[in-house]
Amino acid sequence: MTQANTYDYIIIGAGSAGCMLAKRLTENPQKKVLLIEAGKSDNYIWIHIPVGYLYCIDNPRADWRFKTASETGLNGRSLIYPRGRVLGGCSSINGMIYMRGQVGDYDSWVEATGDDAWSWQNALGRYKKFEDYHSAANEWHGKGGEWTVSKQRLRWPIMDKFREAAVEAGIPASDDFNRGDNFGVGYFDVSQRAGLRLNTAKAFLKDAAKRSNLTVITEAMVTKLKIDPATKNCYGVEYRKDGVLSEALCAIERGGEVLLSAGSIGSVQILERSGVGAAAHLAALGIPVIADLPGVGENLQDHLQLRMIYKVDGIKTLNTKANSWFGKMMIGLEYLFKRSGPMSMAPSQLGAFAYSSPLQKSANVEYHVQPLSLEKFGEDLHSFNAFTASVCNLRPTSRGSVHIHSVDPEAPPVISPNYLSTEEDRRIAVESLRLTRKIVQSPALQPYSPEEYKPGVQYQTEAELVKAAGDIGTTIFHPVGTCKMGRADDPMAVLDSQLRVRGIHHLRVVDASAMPTITSGNTAAPTMMIAERVAELLAGE
Repeated sequence: MTQANTYDYIIIGAGSAGCMLAKRLTENPQKKVLLIEAGKSDNYIWIHIPVGYLYCIDNPRADWRFKTASETGLNGRSLIYPRGRVLGGCSSINGMIYMRGQVGDYDSWVEATGDDAWSWQNALGRYKKFEDYHSAANEWHGKGGEWTVSKQRLRWPIMDKFREAAVEAGIPASDDFNRGDNFGVGYFDVSQRAGLRLNTAKAFLKDAAKRSNLTVITEAMVTKLKIDPATKNCYGVEYRKDGVLSEALCAIERGGEVLLSAGSIGSVQILERSGVGAAAHLAALGIPVIADLPGVGENLQDHLQLRMIYKVDGIKTLNTKANSWFGKMMIGLEYLFKRSGPMSMAPSQLGAFAYSSPLQKSANVEYHVQPLSLEKFGEDLHSFNAFTASVCNLRPTSRGSVHIHSVDPEAPPVISPNYLSTEEDRRIAVESLRLTRKIVQSPALQPYSPEEYKPGVQYQTEAELVKAAGDIGTTIFHPVGTCKMGRADDPMAVLDSQLRVRGIHHLRVVDASAMPTITSGNTAAPTMMIAERVAELLAGE
């Protein structure tokens, strides 16, 4: 093993949380920081061109290429489960949608933790700190931060017609989904800068890397945390790079900490390999138990999107525009000269937040609407004009798990999201499919003769629609909650409200796994907000 260096802070994972932590913690020149990332640099062209997510997901250059176990709720199907393995982490391969969630999400975090620091109002201050909003600063948005929030650089007539139809169906028009009550329909704001993807490596790490007190190591797999079984002090990490096993030490005698930011899947893997998790599971793998925390790897929550596809006539969609060489050439030229058009597209352009039934107290379903359709991710677009209206239950009650089944760091974990496993989630799935049909039947879309291609009008009864949801449902890539924070009397809480691992000193988990409940929308921005909170704590604010 190579000679170990010592740092004040060791950050594991250069993703949505890790890159921000590196920037914030190196603002104190007295603190020496190490950032370890398993993936490569983000100098891969398809990371930066927005439509390039198509070439990054399920590509070992940028993705861990996980898969779920066969899911009963999805009629036995297994899904690809993308997670970023590159500088910037999931912010390098995600859908670029800037979304905070709703007030009620943060109320539930305060209730789960007993800590008002997680309230909507306190979280809002952190969002505004790192935000560079496309309009002037106001009570909802900040200006001058590192994270650019842009308007999209394209419009599609079919999207405008869907928006009109949603308004006719009772969903009001909205120009901002980030004010705490998201009920409405409109175009998403995106994490882009001048028509290019903005990832956290570009926004935060690029500047931080110029500082002499930051060391960044890429292509280094953390094998385990170094934890003293007697004192329960986490005093460093062990990692493998270029086939060589090395370690880095943490200066715990002067308040140093290890910050685990490897994500809702990766953080669980590292904790379990290090002897932190459910004792019975670790013992079965021959791993000495340092802390018996049964919540590690449990409480997995994710948004399941139900992708309804409608054929249309008399209006263009990307399907036919991209299905000719001339169309492809014009798309490329528009992006080359204007940084606009389909190559600047986030995966979803139009959004809507709605009530699946009048019994809901706030908007509980989210739409991601796209001017295109395909059988499944990675396949060619259909040859006919169509749009996709994808709808997800924002607050699923189903709970899944992720656990290692081998001590080999490269072995994939067992990921079981357990979609549609509760009666409530199945009911909301049925309501969501019916709501989509109601929107599409509104007058604004009727001139284009919308025809339901997926799942198909033959699915009508509740039982049939539950089966249809299992057939067309897929992840929208928002896993959270697997190392949840909570009160001291919650036996499944892995972290306290300051994200410190229970029973272990000098160790925090700082990523989406800390969320006790999932936010109402896309999860990248809330993950950055969580990192901002820990930076505040470590700075003594």
